[in-house]
Amino acid sequence: MEISGIISAIVFGIVIGTLGRLVVPGRQRIGVLWTIAVGIVAALVGSGIAVGLGAADTKGVDWIEWLIQIALAAVGVAALGRFKARS
Repeated sequence: MEISGIISAIVFGIVIGTLGRLVVPGRQRIGVLWTIAVGIVAALVGSGIAVGLGAADTKGVDWIEWLIQIALAAVGVAALGRFKARS
């Protein structure tokens, strides 16, 4: 992954975190900054997974990469929400 890929993953991470939060049903008791952090991590990890699967470099929009990233963000938001609810 190149530096431009990392920067775009961080920028898209904000969007990914928000979409991941919207996918999870119910109320999440985490703040906006945690949502953004989960989105950034999900974007970076999702990009790595998509590269490993060979689905990251396609012509047009990389839908598979986006779906992986959103799914990871949803899992991360749900996990962090449960963790914070127990604390």
